[in-house]
Amino acid sequence: MGTAAHVLERRSATQANAADGAAAAGAAVATVTASEALVESMIGHGIQYVFGIPGAKVDQLFETLQYCDLPGAPRLIVTRHEQDAALMAAAVGRLTGTPAVVAATSGPGASNLATGLVTATAEGDPVIAIAGQVPRGDISRLTHQSIDSRSMMAPITKSSVEVQDPDILSEAFANAYATAVSAKKGAAFLSVPQDVMGHAVRPEPISRMPAATRQMSNSPALAELLARIRAARLPVILAGMRASERDAAAALRRFLSVNHVPVVETFQGAGVIPRDLERLYFGRVGLFRNQPGDEILRRSDLVITVGYDPIEYEARNWNASSSTPIICIDDVIPEFTREFQPDTVISYGIAPTLVALASLCEARNEHETGAASAAAADAAWHLPKASRSYLDGLRGRLEQESLPPKPMRRGSSDGLGLVHPLQIVNALQRRVSDSMTVSVDVGSHYIWMARNFRSYEPRHLLFSNGMQTLGVGLPWAIAAALVRPGSTVVSVSGDGGFLFSGQELDVAVREHLHIVQLIWNDEHYDMVRFQEISKYGRDAGVALGHVDFVRYAESFGAKGRHVDGETSLDEALDWAFAQDGPVVVDIPVDYSHNHELNESLISDELS
Repeated sequence: MGTAAHVLERRSATQANAADGAAAAGAAVATVTASEALVESMIGHGIQYVFGIPGAKVDQLFETLQYCDLPGAPRLIVTRHEQDAALMAAAVGRLTGTPAVVAATSGPGASNLATGLVTATAEGDPVIAIAGQVPRGDISRLTHQSIDSRSMMAPITKSSVEVQDPDILSEAFANAYATAVSAKKGAAFLSVPQDVMGHAVRPEPISRMPAATRQMSNSPALAELLARIRAARLPVILAGMRASERDAAAALRRFLSVNHVPVVETFQGAGVIPRDLERLYFGRVGLFRNQPGDEILRRSDLVITVGYDPIEYEARNWNASSSTPIICIDDVIPEFTREFQPDTVISYGIAPTLVALASLCEARNEHETGAASAAAADAAWHLPKASRSYLDGLRGRLEQESLPPKPMRRGSSDGLGLVHPLQIVNALQRRVSDSMTVSVDVGSHYIWMARNFRSYEPRHLLFSNGMQTLGVGLPWAIAAALVRPGSTVVSVSGDGGFLFSGQELDVAVREHLHIVQLIWNDEHYDMVRFQEISKYGRDAGVALGHVDFVRYAESFGAKGRHVDGETSLDEALDWAFAQDGPVVVDIPVDYSHNHELNESLISDELS
């Protein structure tokens, strides 16, 4: 075994007949099925996982994956829903930089991928989707499960291709991979007709294309850029989603070690500031403009955006006056708007630009003080006294706003105490190490987590803040547990969002993943509810029924605990973190303070 002509020992009659037919026709080379060549391409591109659900139009690929014995073959993980499979595959891309593959059948199998793929494209997560299609002769007919999936996916992916020629399936996959990983990263889609997948082809899989290299020279432009940053009274870095990619985050940390610039993170930029530079962290921004990070951005006389993507937090929220000078450092050319008109744009790449700036600064520090160190940077550059005093006050405010109120019983008709969101955040903070991953679903809980939960490693605190896709929590946690084995993973959901993907507990149990699933339970779609009340004085269409989430978890073979009069939050969390395998903790949450989340919006007028 090991040549492309012998991918499998186990061959179906269809595969054998295809190969025999090619030989009888005088073929001079060995053949494999297009499905086998596709898997060879996956191996060559370092694909580790294929998530999905089989069906008649794509079962050839599942057969090939299930019985492939080549070294490096991707693991096939069957899920309960195609949307969750797409979210898992995209999360692998977010966490590792290397796409995973999601595979589904034609018709509704393909359409169920859409939410996961639009989330990946919006939020910069590389993923490759493959959907089966009816045989080529039936594509133009009104046949069973026939839809124009290529056209359907075109607006929500970076590329959408239907492969009509079996001989170019490997080529199409290589191009899909290159498209998915190029900036801005996202989803690439391949529609593959049923008769293409099983057709005999020559074993010539295309190798992985080398990544494009980018270099930023120590040019006069860099020196001028550094001079502008140091001349500013209150420069601020706005670190966005692309700043949290591995190389970019490492380069940003190096730059900050010799240039102590305050940093505000977007939700998806979480974790770029390490513990030893925490004094430079001034919170996160997203959704409502009333955070310390919003205030410092408004007051700044120079904003340096690093990997910032407006889909997370439009510039009109932090630069409504359109008057703040902006330097943009990114991997892509930005989209310009009235409120986002950088006077300097550097799109050579985040990592090379910041490394070059740090090197320039280190050289200057060494020349000026005789030592290239963070202490030398402090000696060479101080913010004005007024700015330092302002930042000290803002830092204190951040700490104060994260403190929970004293425990109390509130708003419970059955006599059981509810738990304030900040109590949950702080209890979780005490138990999560820097190496652990926390995935956060969408809902009221995600606002509390984004504003108050600290993370010190990039892409270890995960949010969907481009599409705000409900149901991402558990699928993302499963992906994190797979690619970061041996580490506890925490998933935080509301009771509404959890049941968008709760069936994937089956995957967590089958894979024996230690996932601590927290459910903030109030029996409402509360993120919608509190905003409706603030706008209309009442809510509509947000009430949910009661679910016993412990019994639900146990039905899959997982474990569960209720936080109630018998089990405190601390007791439940201690128990959950000590378990082996997936666990669910059901927490009755006190959302009575949620109205404060969108109050006290910062004025556009400078004070």
